[in-house]
Amino acid sequence: MQTPDLLKQLRIPELSEVRDYLRSFSTHTLVGMGALTAATAYWLATRPKALKPPCDLSMQSVELPGGELARRGAVLNGGALLSHYYEDAKTMYECFQRGLRESNDGPCLGARKPKQPYEWLKFSEVIERAENLGSAFLHKGHSKSYDPYIGIFSQNRPELRFFCTGRRLHPCLSTVVCDVPEKVRLLLECVSGRQHSVKTLILISEFDEDLQTRAKQSGIDLISLSEAESIGRAHRQQPVPPRPDDLAIICFTSGTTGNPKGAMLSHRNIMSNVAAFTFVTKSSCPLSAADSHISYLPLAHMFERVVQPTIFPVVPRLLNRMYDKIYGQANTPLKRHVLEFAFHRKLAEMRNGIMRRDSIWDKIIFKKVQASVGGCVRMMLTGAAPVSETVLTFLRAALGCQFYEGYGQTECTAGSATTLPGDWSAGHVGAPLPCNDVKLVDVVEMNYLAANGEGEVCVKGPNVFRGYLKDPEKTSEALDEGGWVHTGDIGRWLPNGSLKIVDRKKHIFKLAQGEYIAPEKIENVYIRSEAVVQAFVHGDSLQACLVAIIVPDPDFLPSWAKKRGIEGNYEELCNNKEVKKAILEDLLKIGKESGLKSFEQVSSAEEPSEMFLVKDIALHGEMFSIQNNLLTPTLKAKRNELRNHFRAEIDQLYSHIHM
Repeated sequence: MQTPDLLKQLRIPELSEVRDYLRSFSTHTLVGMGALTAATAYWLATRPKALKPPCDLSMQSVELPGGELARRGAVLNGGALLSHYYEDAKTMYECFQRGLRESNDGPCLGARKPKQPYEWLKFSEVIERAENLGSAFLHKGHSKSYDPYIGIFSQNRPELRFFCTGRRLHPCLSTVVCDVPEKVRLLLECVSGRQHSVKTLILISEFDEDLQTRAKQSGIDLISLSEAESIGRAHRQQPVPPRPDDLAIICFTSGTTGNPKGAMLSHRNIMSNVAAFTFVTKSSCPLSAADSHISYLPLAHMFERVVQPTIFPVVPRLLNRMYDKIYGQANTPLKRHVLEFAFHRKLAEMRNGIMRRDSIWDKIIFKKVQASVGGCVRMMLTGAAPVSETVLTFLRAALGCQFYEGYGQTECTAGSATTLPGDWSAGHVGAPLPCNDVKLVDVVEMNYLAANGEGEVCVKGPNVFRGYLKDPEKTSEALDEGGWVHTGDIGRWLPNGSLKIVDRKKHIFKLAQGEYIAPEKIENVYIRSEAVVQAFVHGDSLQACLVAIIVPDPDFLPSWAKKRGIEGNYEELCNNKEVKKAILEDLLKIGKESGLKSFEQVSSAEEPSEMFLVKDIALHGEMFSIQNNLLTPTLKAKRNELRNHFRAEIDQLYSHIHM
């Protein structure tokens, strides 16, 4: 063996020899070597590190035995589905009591007037007021077994946190809470001269005697919120804590394709959904008593009800506005180049799982963007509708906080899938949450087959609702005998076990030549135009092409049009034929870049749910909104109402096309 001989030859130098060697270098060289060594040590100690994912990101879900092709989130590591996170927090009541203990009766509910500091109620104060109201309801004759429902007809405000009930007026309601006198007047008009069940209206805002007199004429007792609390204080009853399977809330669905339906959700439903997201993010973003949350989404939205601090829940419409505003401010070629360069440097880090906001690009380029959302947001979560991959990827880089995309529906309490920590890729909604399983079932008429990893998304688990209030027919349509909720969305399993939503079963229509159209997919392409804030794509079986109603962006349209030599105010520009022509050209360009086809390219109708370019558009100068009944409270398009509202414009567009 030659090893001993080699060891003899490998002589380790003496310390004196090393000293003499170093002395041979100049002072400048030694200083440079020291600086390089220090810089290297600093870089190694401070270099950004990727989040440790909760499971192998190359296999985010696993197939369950049984032959149904159902999958469960790999984060559970083969364990059972979650129904709660803490043993002492299995109901909303217990969750609130835990908050009281963990915060040491700290700040719970804050509100402020414009340009004023927040005024906070402590946990004990919120509990006191909630129990007073509960006692008042019991004194008025409400109980768990008799007349159990309280209606809420109000926008978001702090007082609503004292209630844990539904939101819409239902024929069986005897007590309704309103925020402003106008809504009381509306209800009084609805019940005037008719049989009704309403006995008590509680108004949060101040009101006059005239309104109280009108209520009495309809046989209704109108009282203030403070009066209701006084009644409860005078007739105080000990609270009876709910059980996990007790009904917690009746939350009405958005009603995008028909009348809203009251989804009955239990305490177990809600706590399992909260537990699941907490479990997924527990190591990457642990919560503490110092965290806070700004409530701005409608409380009628279960997404808002289950979200936690310090999470900023957003919907794609808001993200699109943020994206447009950032790029709108990069109004010179140099600014646009610098912005793109900074984005791609951060994108390179994101592809390695790194998400941060302390890079040189954050300090120079993205600091103002991050400050615009408060500067301390640790996590953002988008849901409720599809979001553009381009928009999501850019804002992840620009905002630099953990940014997840979720998928769900009211019937699954809120979420049923979410992207995972460390996976900052876009174009999918992640893995099933650890409170539910997901399977895909065949949709033969659209050529989606579960055997091919495609089909209608179905969900089962502790977060699945118990049915629609007094509507067994609709319940049986949504909830099958096996306990699976049929969502109406079309999904596809990706190779890494994540779920991609690719289509919508209900929101499709067939054109005259037989092509199936998924309008929402096309709309999501068009709202990427800087000039466009909202789009409604329409087609039907009597027509051979698509048309669209386009709402130009009031913040960007004047400058966008000016670049093209067209000037005027927003209203004038919306009625300008040259502006319409320019927007249509921009939409066609964006559409072709995104893979939309023109109808002239179609040779057969074999491929379902194709994405086609529109033939013509009409500009509309008023935003679709909840107030004008064109959006649901969760900011989804009410397609039936939109179609009826723009019937004349749609007919005119088709008549011009056929001329």
